[in-house]
Amino acid sequence: MNFPFYIARRYLVSKKTHNIINIISVISIAGVMICTTALIIVLSVFSGFERLVISLFNTFNPDVEITLKEGKTFDSNLIPEDRMRKIPGVVYLAEVIEENALVKYKDKQYIATIKGVGEDYAKMCGLDTMMSEGKFVLQEGDRDFAVLGYGVAYYLGANLDDYVNPVSIYVPRRNASFSGGFENAFNTEVIFPSGFFSVQQDFDTKYVILPLRFVKKLLEYDRQVTGLEIGIAKGADVERIQTQITKLAGDKFNVKNRYQQQALLYKIMKSEKWAIFLILSFILIIATFNVIGSLSMLILDKKRDIAVLQCLGASQTKVKRIFLSEGLLISFIGAVGGLILGAVTCFLQQQYGFVKLGSANSTFVVSAYPVHMQLQDFIFVFFTVMLIGSIATWYPVFNIRKIETHILNQRY
Repeated sequence: MNFPFYIARRYLVSKKTHNIINIISVISIAGVMICTTALIIVLSVFSGFERLVISLFNTFNPDVEITLKEGKTFDSNLIPEDRMRKIPGVVYLAEVIEENALVKYKDKQYIATIKGVGEDYAKMCGLDTMMSEGKFVLQEGDRDFAVLGYGVAYYLGANLDDYVNPVSIYVPRRNASFSGGFENAFNTEVIFPSGFFSVQQDFDTKYVILPLRFVKKLLEYDRQVTGLEIGIAKGADVERIQTQITKLAGDKFNVKNRYQQQALLYKIMKSEKWAIFLILSFILIIATFNVIGSLSMLILDKKRDIAVLQCLGASQTKVKRIFLSEGLLISFIGAVGGLILGAVTCFLQQQYGFVKLGSANSTFVVSAYPVHMQLQDFIFVFFTVMLIGSIATWYPVFNIRKIETHILNQRY
């Protein structure tokens, strides 16, 4: 066994001359352990929220989206859809038209974004699993239906059981002139809603999903679309498929995966997560002052042992390594204990959801704080704790002679 480590281990578990040193050592380990546990829990909760938000956005956002770099609409013939469908991994491809419109129900009206979608859209999106009322049905034979965001439905006061009053949708006509009156300036179509979806507030208060043919008729479009949405098979290489689609689409189009479609959101979530990590790291730095105090007092308590070891031939470097090992042992035990405690706490939260989100009658998507443990978080926290512990250990160890001189000056 390594000699400095052996002595350090004995110093850690043996009884000191002054009992307060044992107490401070225990407090040091407990402080490091609690901070490590807090780091693991916070990072896991943020990862849980990130995973939850991604899953919610994934029910609405496609795997890959194609839009114009400049302009709004384009002729769908400009993109070789047949060749894209033949790419291994591409399962669905839906033409999409998005446009702002005035939506009216009885005497209430609301500005929303209407989204006309092709037949494949219902197969590749997950909105059918996020319905708060009704069903996700857009077409039944020749009949068209609308699926409203829950927020849009709320502001309109829409009722699925109202078979008399449909939802009216108004969009400006091309080259419209208001001189002939309101009716001549807008195209109008009526449609009954089949259901309300609830994904996330940004979507719920913005979108009305409609059949593509209905929107083309309303906007007087022929082959024009505002984008293409592509569904990819599970387990397929998205990056490879995205590269192939980009080559086929050409330089005039943006081809974005799910993360790129919500790049700002993901950056904000990441920055928040690591900002909290830095704050807790500062708390950990404060907690490691206990390690400095513990080692300083241990050095004073073991000054006779130091003298004996030096008489037996131990160099100053080897003596420093003993106390350095002592400090690293305190950090290691605290770090490992904190990782285990944090993992157990997160596991219990995953299984039983002890810590709730809001009250029992709240409308959150989940009832308890979501938790997702990641191996890289555990590794990162461990090395962070050990790094801070090493820095805290360095000061008293490499100032052993100053500590000894200080105590001698106090005596004489």
